[in-house]
Amino acid sequence: MENKSHALAAGTFVVVLLALLVGMAVWLTRDNREFRIYELSSQAAVTGLQPQAAVRFKGVNVGKVTTIGFDPLNPSQVLVRIAVNELTPITASTFATLGFQGVTGLAFVQLDDTGKSKAILPDNPTAPTRIPIQPSLLSKLSDQGESILLQLEETSRRMNQLLSPENQKVLIGTLDSLGQAGASIAKLSSQADQALPLLVLEANITLKALQDTSARVSVSADEARASARAFKVVTERMNEPGGTLDKLSQGVDTLAITGQTLNAATLPRLNRAVDDAARATRQVGRAASIITDNPQSLIYGSGPALPGPGEPGFSADTVKP
Repeated sequence: MENKSHALAAGTFVVVLLALLVGMAVWLTRDNREFRIYELSSQAAVTGLQPQAAVRFKGVNVGKVTTIGFDPLNPSQVLVRIAVNELTPITASTFATLGFQGVTGLAFVQLDDTGKSKAILPDNPTAPTRIPIQPSLLSKLSDQGESILLQLEETSRRMNQLLSPENQKVLIGTLDSLGQAGASIAKLSSQADQALPLLVLEANITLKALQDTSARVSVSADEARASARAFKVVTERMNEPGGTLDKLSQGVDTLAITGQTLNAATLPRLNRAVDDAARATRQVGRAASIITDNPQSLIYGSGPALPGPGEPGFSADTVKP
């Protein structure tokens, strides 16, 4: 009877101890934080994502996945409900992607924000606000895997064509041509090494000729500078007061005054003398004409003048034709 009481006491102690351990575990693992509920919608597969998976915002753990299921209105769309810490800045420009932990293949939800909106996204436990899931890098690679394989296949086919026997012959011929070109270049280099001393000698001769020419040009430049200085002195002497230009200016003024005097006095007198000479010449001409027609006039004189028309003794016969 005593053994049964000891066994009952031991069993009671174990049960109480287990209850204490369970209570302590619950107390230690309780989470008193307030959470906001959102739903993630995705048309693609969410392979590797499990309930209680971590939810991270910009790499910081902010919540967990509560449920995963299909959209009743659109069965082709997957809905992932998440519980996020109320202090998480979820905005209208926030989006989600799936991340993977190492090589285990377990997925977690990665939240990020484009920064286009600053308004906090409201939550509604009965009809949670939906956040789109954008394809991750692995999803894009898996979606493009077929096209990548096709491109690799096309590349392999072209490489096989490039390495066909005919193309191999062409490549071998090209390599032979390159070898011949290399030999020609080596031969040309050897000839250049032989001709290099002559080229150096000719270059030295040319350089010496250039130096001589440079010296001559320097002498010519000195002479030109001396000529320029002399020309400057002559120019200064010509331009100074009482110089050549000043005297030329005075001579021009004197010549202008002389011309004015000539136009005002000498030329009118000369014109009158010319007019008098012309009149004298005409009178001498008339006298010569009278002497020619009547030479005896030199002895007897010109005689009485003949009567004119309407005068007594006028006769038309006496009029000279």
